[in-house]
Amino acid sequence: MAELAEGSIVDNRYRVVRRIGSGGMADVWLAEDTHLQRQVALKILHRRFLQDQEFVGRFQREAEHAAGLTHPNIVAVYDRGSDGDVNYIAMRYVQGPTLKELIDRGLSPDQAVALVRQVLEGARFAHRNGIVHRDLKPQNVIVDEEGKAVVTDFGIARAGVSDITQTGSVMGTPQYLSPEQAQGFEVTPVSDLYSIGVILYEALTRRVPFEADSAVAIAMKQVAETPVRPSSINPQVSPALDAVVMRALEKEPGQRFQSADAFIAALDAALKDPGVGRQTAAFAAAPPVVATPEEEVLEERKRNNWLWALLVAAILIGILVGLALTRDTTTKVPGVTGNQLNVAITLLEQKGFSVGEVIRVQRDAPANEVLEQDPPASPPEASLDCAFITFFCSKPEVTLTVSSGPGSGKVPSVAGESEEAATRKLEAAGFEVAVQRLNSDSVESGRVVRSEPGGGQTATNGSTVTIFVSRGPKLVAVPVLVGSQRETAVQRIRSHGLEASVSEAESSEPKGRVIRQSPDAGSKVEPGATVAIVVSGGEEKEEAKVPNVIGKERREAVEALRAAGLTPSVEEEETEIPGQVGRVIDQFPPPGSEEEPGTTVTITVGKRAAAPPEESEEE
Repeated sequence: MAELAEGSIVDNRYRVVRRIGSGGMADVWLAEDTHLQRQVALKILHRRFLQDQEFVGRFQREAEHAAGLTHPNIVAVYDRGSDGDVNYIAMRYVQGPTLKELIDRGLSPDQAVALVRQVLEGARFAHRNGIVHRDLKPQNVIVDEEGKAVVTDFGIARAGVSDITQTGSVMGTPQYLSPEQAQGFEVTPVSDLYSIGVILYEALTRRVPFEADSAVAIAMKQVAETPVRPSSINPQVSPALDAVVMRALEKEPGQRFQSADAFIAALDAALKDPGVGRQTAAFAAAPPVVATPEEEVLEERKRNNWLWALLVAAILIGILVGLALTRDTTTKVPGVTGNQLNVAITLLEQKGFSVGEVIRVQRDAPANEVLEQDPPASPPEASLDCAFITFFCSKPEVTLTVSSGPGSGKVPSVAGESEEAATRKLEAAGFEVAVQRLNSDSVESGRVVRSEPGGGQTATNGSTVTIFVSRGPKLVAVPVLVGSQRETAVQRIRSHGLEASVSEAESSEPKGRVIRQSPDAGSKVEPGATVAIVVSGGEEKEEAKVPNVIGKERREAVEALRAAGLTPSVEEEETEIPGQVGRVIDQFPPPGSEEEPGTTVTITVGKRAAAPPEESEEE
């Protein structure tokens, strides 16, 4: 993938908006989830670490650890994956300043305690789930607009004891490291509580307990020096709160709060009773002492002895650091993926490695087959576990991910849900999803009609569940109606399951013929839809009604026809009936018919029949 920039699309889903943060391990971008139409914080691993499998593995572990922690004070992880050379974690976007920014602006003791208390609640939940953060600091805490503190960045978190050093350097931020973490010893939840104690100290005083020119010097102070009481820097800090902070910063883990619950309870008690309690007397101010001249000389000698001791210690530390940075702290790890678990353990032990955690996951692979190992097989080479202050190194434990077989599970019911929601639900249950579409009169378009196997049935994990998604009712094609007669058109509309609406309009077309239709022929409509047709009512013409002139005299009949707008035509016909002579005895068109103006109406007028010739007498 090309260099990430504003407008880039990651994994065909996340549209990058802008960079909102950057750290030593990754950049954080504000992005839009185009599938779910929401903003997310997209954490992108720096490209320079792509060849370092340890960093990539640590980045992936962050998503695994945080995704399993659902708590209001821990950032929610939505998704993780890779797109080419981009490794990303999609998290809930929390809009607001970091706790570090709020500390720099200044907090009252009550505000400081309220925010740190929320950090403790998040840490308590993580600790109960077996997760130690290992890098708690105010930069990793975001406070939203409602004042809720959210812990982020589980980049070096691990479940249980783990490799806390790499290539001779301590993992974490020196100002917030516990003494045992600085020395390379086992890190426990109590170590996180020390870091939270440092955060509380800084929130109350706007400075960390120990500062120096180098990380090594800070780590040495964490191990050997006692911090100045917060109240000596900020007089608003009560004696009881002083005592809580100093107990959290005890050098010996056993002398600190042993749980986040105990830490929270002490903070609540300090706010309730700010005075020095019975458990805080050890941190009360001592009465002033006036020194004698002899004591001053003795004190000066002690100070000189301490200076020499510190100088020697600094030289020794420099030598140790130099050796630590130049020695080879890598080792080749044998590859054991694809082997059965017992074979993999034997191969690793033969090379001097021990097997740490065995993670079982349901996969299609045979049961007990090793799927992954951490550290991975060489190359690249893995880092030895080397304590910060000693020369002793040991080969790292190898974590194995082993198949427990595909297993089976119940198919969740998804009928009636949207295609996207059903797909997420089935994938979360461990199934692949195939989609088929069909018409349905009862289920709206885009929603699931049914699934195969159906909801509640048991299926092999990883198998495919087919969901049938509604396209809505089956549409009907509107037939060709223009040109047909009204009755034929109506019958054709009804035969397609549609309703007819008929209206008339003047037209030169023959009366009753369909001249327009809506929708057009070939259009797709739902069953029962109305199709409107317009039929011709014929041309509206002015017509003349033929009057009845039979029996009228010739002149009278002619005048009546002309008055009606018709043209008379007279024919004569002999008649032997005297009363018909000179009168109309027949007409065509017949009386009462309607004709166009000017139409010729023929009338027949009776005339006297000629007398027959007389017969001559025979001579």
